Amino acid sequence: MSKVFPPIGRRRALQGAGAAVVVLGLLLWWLLPLGEDPPSGRITFSTGTTSGVYYEYGSRLRTALAEDMPDLDVNLTASNGSQENVARVATGQADYTIAAADAVETYEREHPGASARLRGVARLYDDYVQLVVPRDSDVRSVADLEGRTVATGLPRSGVRLIAERVLKAAGVDPGKDITAVSEGIDTGPERLKQGKIDAFFWSGGVPTAGLEKLADRFTFRFVPIDAALVAKMHQQDDATGYYRATNMPESAYPTIQNGSTVPTIAVSNLLMTRTDVDPRLTEWLTRTVIKSRDGIGRHVHSAQLVDLRTAIYTDPLPLHEGARRYYRSVKP
Repeated sequence: MSKVFPPIGRRRALQGAGAAVVVLGLLLWWLLPLGEDPPSGRITFSTGTTSGVYYEYGSRLRTALAEDMPDLDVNLTASNGSQENVARVATGQADYTIAAADAVETYEREHPGASARLRGVARLYDDYVQLVVPRDSDVRSVADLEGRTVATGLPRSGVRLIAERVLKAAGVDPGKDITAVSEGIDTGPERLKQGKIDAFFWSGGVPTAGLEKLADRFTFRFVPIDAALVAKMHQQDDATGYYRATNMPESAYPTIQNGSTVPTIAVSNLLMTRTDVDPRLTEWLTRTVIKSRDGIGRHVHSAQLVDLRTAIYTDPLPLHEGARRYYRSVKP
């Protein structure tokens, strides 16, 4: 039997509608500042190689920014990776970029005064070091790479920086003990498949599209990088303090890992800018980064890890004033 509900009085209906408007207003205030015209102008955002996570994340963030700031022209540029990205922002060639924390620390150490210009916007997600060899390779450890042809990443990339540190910690001189070649995620997988290299290093969010594509047509495996090796890396310089021993989750590349995790290294990625970049623009951009997490995360798995609670930890960079304004505005 259907249930008859009592009629709702006019006063109660108005009260309910008013409450709904308040809730909607608070939601909109969190997403977009009411009463403000969106910032406009032109910015340059430096990303990474076209098969890497930086580029895909940057591309989808540009789409999200276009929805929130339709009069903002975002010029997306590819790069070799973290080291080049930090330099571009520091020298004014780019306004925003993504870079690994170790690359930021290294740049600041090598360029006194840079720390006064560089600022953080958000901690995004972690990169995982992925050392890839053919399934039938007899390379079982980093030390086994001695005498091999190894892709150590593109010049000025974050991969190159971390690969050389991993090799040194394992007692392998990257300038003498291996034949090092400059291949990145765009070309390294195909070179491995063709047998032109014995191994390649990659450092990026997981899964990375370039490796997912390789898994569809070639059987490879990951060489473990254990915690003892990471501990040795920590003795090299201050920047290696940003590396931590972890396990690459078994879900990263299911057909390759077969339910097993891989011991490796993780390092945080930072969205960064300069002190002279407009605080209001940076506040809006920070809001879009947080708001678009789920939308971007449906396509870029790493973006799902962007979290309001951890985004403020952009060490070694202090927060940009615009980013700080946003985080303060949403603080409980």
